[in-house]
Formats: sequence, C-alpha cells, structure tokens
Amino acid sequence: MGALYWRAPTEAELAGTGLKAKHFTAPEVELWPECALPITIYSRVSTQWRSSAGGLIGLDYQEVHRELDREGLEGDRREDVMAGIRVIEAAALAHFAEASR
Repeated sequence: MGALYWRAPTEAELAGTGLKAKHFTAPEVELWPECALPITIYSRVSTQWRSSAGGLIGLDYQEVHRELDREGLEGDRREDVMAGIRVIEAAALAHFAEASR
C-alpha cells in the first residue's frame, strides 16, 4: 500500500537541483493486520470532513459510523477500529495544518 498523502515534488519545486519528479517513487507502506480495516474505512470517508471558518475540525462521524455499520462491526472490535480511525484523523489534521502554513 502506498502512503496516503505522499506526493512527488513538482518539476518547478525541483528546478535547479538536477533531479526530476520521476526520480521520486511513492513509498510502500506495510500494514499490521489490525491497522488495515481502520485505514480502509478512513479511505472511504476521507472526503467527509466537518469544518468551520477556522478550517477543518474533524471527520463527520455520522459517515464514519455508517461505514462501521456497513462492516457489521460491534462491541470491542468496533471500538478498536474507531480508535484507529481517530489516530488517523489526528495525523491527517496535523498534516493538513502543516501544509496550510
């Protein structure tokens, strides 16, 4: 699996370095089995963000719970997957905040 938010530098960003965008390949990321489902569900809802005038607040949990229901997750397994999604959400928010500076 490739990194979710990785991108190669543009030719403009590399101007004068002697490098080309083709020299950069997406990193391969190996997942632990317990991380696969949270990442899969996050990928499905990754466009469903709540926002305010200050920017992104967090994922729309109504959509997250819809996907958890679709997977038939209940009890501890549901809580474990939701905890994983929250970790991804926090990392994504930090990434977006850094990118907007």
